[in-house]
Amino acid sequence: MTRDFTTESLAYDPVHGYIPFVSRAGLPDDEVSEQELIDHPWVQRMRNIHQLQTAWWVFPSAEHRRFQHVLGAMHLASRVIAEWYDSLHESCPQTPSRGYVESLVRLAALLHDVGHGPFGHFFDDHYLHQFDVTHEDIGAAIIERDLGELIRGIRRNPNSRLQPLEELDPRQVAWLIRRPRGNEPGHPEWLRKLRALFSGIYTVDNMDFVLRDAYMTGFNTRAFDLARLLHYSFFSEQGLTIHVRGLPTLIHFIETRANLFRMVYFHRTVRALDIAIEEIFAETMSELFTGNPLDHLDQYLHFHESSFLVDIQRWSSFDSPKRRALGERWDAILSRKSGWKMACERTLNFHSAHGERLSIFSEPDLILRRVRDRLPLALREMPLNIDVAKHYHRPSGRLPAGGQNFLFDPADGLHELQDDELFRAIPTSFLIFRIYCPSHEHDAELNLALNSVLGDAMDARTNM
Repeated sequence: MTRDFTTESLAYDPVHGYIPFVSRAGLPDDEVSEQELIDHPWVQRMRNIHQLQTAWWVFPSAEHRRFQHVLGAMHLASRVIAEWYDSLHESCPQTPSRGYVESLVRLAALLHDVGHGPFGHFFDDHYLHQFDVTHEDIGAAIIERDLGELIRGIRRNPNSRLQPLEELDPRQVAWLIRRPRGNEPGHPEWLRKLRALFSGIYTVDNMDFVLRDAYMTGFNTRAFDLARLLHYSFFSEQGLTIHVRGLPTLIHFIETRANLFRMVYFHRTVRALDIAIEEIFAETMSELFTGNPLDHLDQYLHFHESSFLVDIQRWSSFDSPKRRALGERWDAILSRKSGWKMACERTLNFHSAHGERLSIFSEPDLILRRVRDRLPLALREMPLNIDVAKHYHRPSGRLPAGGQNFLFDPADGLHELQDDELFRAIPTSFLIFRIYCPSHEHDAELNLALNSVLGDAMDARTNM
């Protein structure tokens, strides 16, 4: 369709340039604009949740929020459909129109983080886990309960329109944003293939956050070659496939993402802050929010990182002894006086999930007990804390998100990406094991004790 400048608005983004979206102006009364979803309180709530969890306290320029990220992911959704829609339709003749598919993945990208709580994934791990739910489960409920009517009213995006009898299904949007959970029958093949855009090795989510987080932290202003990665990808009968010519670009993307985890998300000070917050998070949450957010969505709408930080910063002046004590501990954390300093660090790469299970690092408490046993007697009872940070470079074939990406090599055909020799050279995962102490006074003794447990060959403090 000819671009309609009447209904189009633009947002400028430092990573992607201009991001077009459909505004309310000029639309028929029976249509819903993308702007109405972008301006909805659930989406605007993401302006109040940092993209980088606690890393923004360590990287001064990384003040970006989930809101900027989801706009970028929405923009990437249009870019991938522009490149890949024809191959999707060819491999799945029952695929709806380009307008339907593009609007569907744009909205899934815009809404994939809508269920996040304060501190993002930290909130999943240290609060939501007790209810056996994730932010994706909450996001799916929000999409179907509060945003479903708006989604059904979307008729166009900046590049294409739905056909006359097509109507977006909020349940499909909700399904796309959730991580696969084993065999899930009952969904059309074209929709199952589109899930690789959200749960595969390279997705509209992680392609945006790698570019955005690298740029905003100063890590790298052009983290990987997005255009080449999109150009050499397509949908085959098996699923999302990359041509062998694009494989080095994909490997570069995976390595860049892994380096962001090592140097930014798993930075030693970031993890020290996480440890300090973890120690008081359950007690803090009992004062701020109780119960499963799925049962209290109206309250959850107004509960986010900004409200959390405003509330806890008042507590140190409260009369309540409990809140005052918690407030003083939060004041120390927010002043970067968390009390934990990294004394030892070891990093291991694993080329299979099986190897990780056999590693001594699968039992970190055991390592800590053995380290204590090897310390001088006077130091054996000093406060210590352990942290184990894991990152999967690529979903293993055993994981639900595996089996969604494929490689085409004209020399030997098409097969699952993990079977490729070059790709297999990349570790499946890595693990960073750290011991924290209240000060650096006994780093030498702790390193000697850890070396005694693990062996000097694993000493990370060398020029290796």
